[in-house]
Amino acid sequence: MAHFAQLDENNVVTQVIVVANSDTADAFGVEKEHIGAAFCERLFGGTWKQTSYNGNKRKNYAGLGFTCREDIDAFVPPQPYASWTLNETTAQWQAPVAIPNNGGMYSWDEDNQQWVEDANGN
Repeated sequence: MAHFAQLDENNVVTQVIVVANSDTADAFGVEKEHIGAAFCERLFGGTWKQTSYNGNKRKNYAGLGFTCREDIDAFVPPQPYASWTLNETTAQWQAPVAIPNNGGMYSWDEDNQQWVEDANGN
């Protein structure tokens, strides 16, 4: 099975669907993204890009609200905080300060630009 994400006019993912391998394959049974995208376009209209759970296609599995960045060939999740920057190699957002690596549970405090340990473990 293959997975395809529909994009709006801003390249934002609006839905992700599963497509049978037979609907993505050429005459020799080889999966081709453009065949699967054309299949989706015929059924639903719009623009479609293939995604994969294991990150083999576009670095991240597409989710609703993700943006397809063609310049880095990646599905990028929404930016969690204004201070975070995108690592274009991994297509993941990074805090301006590394999270402590001591086994604790932390949440990001955007106002103070720091990680705050959750004393309750929640």
